[in-house]
Amino acid sequence: MATGAVPASFTGLKTGDTRLGFSKNMDFVRISDGRRIKSGRRKISMIKNSAVELQPASEGSPLLVPRQKYCESINKTVRRKTSTVMVGNVPLGSDHPIRIQTMTTTDTKDVAATVEQVMKIADQGADIVRITVQGKREADACFDIKNTLVQKNYNIPLVADIHFAPSVALRIAECFDKIRVNPGNFADRRAQFEQLEYTEDDYQKELEHIEQVFTPLVEKCKKYGRAMRIGTNHGSLSDRIMSYYGDSPQGMVESAFEFARICRKLDFHNFVFSMKASNPVIMVQAYRRLVAEMNALGWDYPLHLGVTEAGEGEDGRMKSAIGIGTLLQDGLGDTIRVSLTEAPEKEIDPCKRLANLGMKAAELQQGVEPFEEKHRRYFEFQRRTGQLPVQKEGEDVDYRGALHRDGSVLMSVSLDQLKAPELLYKSLATKLIVGMPFKDLATVDSILLRELPPVDDTDARLALKRLIDISMGVITPLSEQLTKPLPNAMVLVNLKELATGAYKLLPEGTRLVISVRGDEPYDELEILKDVDATMILHGLPYGEDKVGRVQAARRLFEYLQVNALDFPVIHHIQFPSGVHRDDLVIHAGANAGALLVDGLGDGILVEAADQDFDFLRNTSFNLLQGCRMRNTKTEYVSCPSCGRTLFDLQEISAEIREKTSHLPGVSIAIMGCIVNGPGEMADADFGYVGGAPGKIDLYVGKNVVRRAIQMEHATDALIDLIKEHGRWVDPPKEE
Repeated sequence: MATGAVPASFTGLKTGDTRLGFSKNMDFVRISDGRRIKSGRRKISMIKNSAVELQPASEGSPLLVPRQKYCESINKTVRRKTSTVMVGNVPLGSDHPIRIQTMTTTDTKDVAATVEQVMKIADQGADIVRITVQGKREADACFDIKNTLVQKNYNIPLVADIHFAPSVALRIAECFDKIRVNPGNFADRRAQFEQLEYTEDDYQKELEHIEQVFTPLVEKCKKYGRAMRIGTNHGSLSDRIMSYYGDSPQGMVESAFEFARICRKLDFHNFVFSMKASNPVIMVQAYRRLVAEMNALGWDYPLHLGVTEAGEGEDGRMKSAIGIGTLLQDGLGDTIRVSLTEAPEKEIDPCKRLANLGMKAAELQQGVEPFEEKHRRYFEFQRRTGQLPVQKEGEDVDYRGALHRDGSVLMSVSLDQLKAPELLYKSLATKLIVGMPFKDLATVDSILLRELPPVDDTDARLALKRLIDISMGVITPLSEQLTKPLPNAMVLVNLKELATGAYKLLPEGTRLVISVRGDEPYDELEILKDVDATMILHGLPYGEDKVGRVQAARRLFEYLQVNALDFPVIHHIQFPSGVHRDDLVIHAGANAGALLVDGLGDGILVEAADQDFDFLRNTSFNLLQGCRMRNTKTEYVSCPSCGRTLFDLQEISAEIREKTSHLPGVSIAIMGCIVNGPGEMADADFGYVGGAPGKIDLYVGKNVVRRAIQMEHATDALIDLIKEHGRWVDPPKEE
């Protein structure tokens, strides 16, 4: 029997009741053998025979949480063992491939258009398709959609997306293979974002109301052999949940558990969970907490992964790679959707790339030798901040700009680029004033120059001097600096060069950058205690199959923290020639993003010799912004569109982005409708939302401030609203 403290759970339940979960407060109790003890004014049922290893949620915190139990292993990718859920003829769970799915964007009442889109999606390789079902007319159309697809020999499982419509869910369960319910609005009213006070009886009555409304659907799904997804959205939690937990990952889990307990009470287990958010950091924390709490209860339901409202293009792919890829690296996830503001069939390719990444990592069990991890906080964000460069006495140049406090971008520069200095300065995103470079908001912080120009190439060396003069770091390998020394360059050395003392041939006071794999024997890492490094570059060869980049980095960070070494760490990813752009974005997001969402790392260096320089720079900044670190452009929360969308989302999104993309620090939500409530825009400062056909509502935060604006005037009205709140600046003029 294990003992320890966990959040108090199982409120007001009868002995033996299967409706297990976490309660509405944050009391703490001792794990025991199922005895009932008092906590405050009520009795709390205990987890029986639980073997949970616990640790403080953060340093000094009284909250004890399951340790290393949100995944099978911290040192290698092992797929979480789950039950199998049947979605039509498609089995879903850990014994099966990661399933790919997307959602139609047609009007569900338009049977022909919806059937055509489903067939196009299926032809692209999707395993499952979701269709929005708002009301009775849409539900009636779904029978025709299903029958037409069967007649055309398309047996792909169909999922009904349900909000606010229990009666519609009952109807569609006779036809579709799976029902998605949103626990925040299936039985509750739309959230008003009010802080409500509940008595014990009030709270219990609301739970009883949910059970009364939800039970008929569960019984019908059992009768017809349907599957269900209990899909929590960060932005559509009920007022009841938010009053107790806030707009938090814990609230997301409890919202889903209210419905799961009812399913279990009725002996229905053909369901999966999802915990979606537009913020990848929140999304990752919610899924981890969900799995940790399921582990404590002995539940093994599969997971549907997704970052909601991810956006379009590389932004959307990067956000999805950060959120979904992080969880896949830990063996979590059985079906995925990449939500893009693009045609639904365009989601399938990045979905496949992510699924392949996760399946490969699990099949090879990529990782490192077992190590003890005590410092990483995976239920809350806690950044490990490396010591930024400080100016030292006697230094001729300012090194403090070589790294940025909110996250650094480093770029690899070639000798050819030095032949055209002004083009290089522009590629590094500097401001040019009379041909001279100056740092700007999104300027590269440091560059890696693997080969120095000859000593007599005065033009190239002058270009480098001008970069060093504006506090941009210039890093070059030890062999280059010893043979063609560049004044004030930082020198890249590996552990072997440190151990042999080769670096001591450099002038005293030379700044060092150390390259580390992370899986070296600890005795080789010991030399880090005896050197003064400006930063560490953590990297592994791209083709290394057995060693996991994420696990090697976690091991390195644990070593640094145990030994109180505060070197900044830059994630260094080198891609070979021929890598597809989407693979580069997804690999960078899933590997570096998996560390940055845990606060592990101070920046990124992406190398790919055959890729466009601007693309690599933008990808690096997108990664930092997606991990909620360095904000260098407008942030968009953009829904992927569905049958509820009241305008051409792709067209309007492009129009808004064109006029507002120059506003770093400003977040804009572009939503086709408001089905999930204004909370769906929880991350946004301003919202552009379809209120009725041809009409737009504008929001500030969660509050609607202007209604029913004609669509042709709505973008200008949004800009006026941004100006009224003092967040507008005019676009910079091209020199």
